[in-house]
Amino acid sequence: MSKVVNRLGRPAAMAAAAVVLSLTASGCVTVHGELEVVPTTTKASAERALDTFLTAYNKADKTYERSADARYVTGALGAIDAAKLKAGRTVSPDGNPKHTPLTLTDTNITVPKKAGWPRWFVTDSANNRVANSRWVMVFTRDAESEPWAVSYLTLFADGKLPAFKKDADGWGEAVDADAKDLATPPEDVSEKYAAYLKDGGDGFAAGAYTTRWRETRKKNAARPGLATQYIDEPLTSGDYAPLALRTEDGGALVFFTTRRYEKQTASTGSDLPTISPSVKALMSGDAKQSATYGYVSSQAALDPAKGSAGDGVSVLARVEGITTAEGS
Repeated sequence: MSKVVNRLGRPAAMAAAAVVLSLTASGCVTVHGELEVVPTTTKASAERALDTFLTAYNKADKTYERSADARYVTGALGAIDAAKLKAGRTVSPDGNPKHTPLTLTDTNITVPKKAGWPRWFVTDSANNRVANSRWVMVFTRDAESEPWAVSYLTLFADGKLPAFKKDADGWGEAVDADAKDLATPPEDVSEKYAAYLKDGGDGFAAGAYTTRWRETRKKNAARPGLATQYIDEPLTSGDYAPLALRTEDGGALVFFTTRRYEKQTASTGSDLPTISPSVKALMSGDAKQSATYGYVSSQAALDPAKGSAGDGVSVLARVEGITTAEGS
């Protein structure tokens, strides 16, 4: 990932976020002449896909073998998971000494109706990793011959996950990437969010991942002995493209990806913050005076209906992980 050079990472402690640890959302995609709007899969197939993912994910987490779940993760989660397993394998070649199998219970499955490919659906479950939270995943695939793979993972506190709109038969509604009936078309959310983090402005509601995140970054930018620079980039194509599901209030829950670089530079006579072994496993170069960390970040945001009362797009959840590191 050559872009890391001269890019502007978060302290090494954030690498733990990786442990908890797209494809166009357009409903009018036409592949192989498939124009009919139909459910993207059956509930039974979705349940099997979830079971298959869970088995593969737990095996990979236990052994740190990338091949164990490589076919079942993609997009943002795939990038975060690959870095986590690479670091884990380097630090603990015999496997994860702290492995506890992930269990998911009380699962809800929302299967949208849409035309063409890619297909996708959303699951939300109680879990044994973070108390009083819902583990929300988006499963995607773009051909019948491919397995379902999780592109997005986000964690919601109980009661915070918006209710999805469903028809009389229980099917959800996929929202087109260029939908004009929302405050921001889903295809624009990642780019606008990256611009907001840099310059502020309108379009996003106050919250932990918007106003407070900007305040934290401003405080960290210049601390005694240490300067931190930030660059945010949208990721919007291929497996990183956004997906959006209609909510009961007429808005949509948009899953989207960003990449962030953070460069920490120590002043003469000062030291960089301690770098953990798992981050060192991803690092090229020798961090003598500066360290640049690259993150992939998976967000879920409530995009309100256009013209509705409110303060703009609300970023509700985020899971991120360090995927690259460079020292100099």
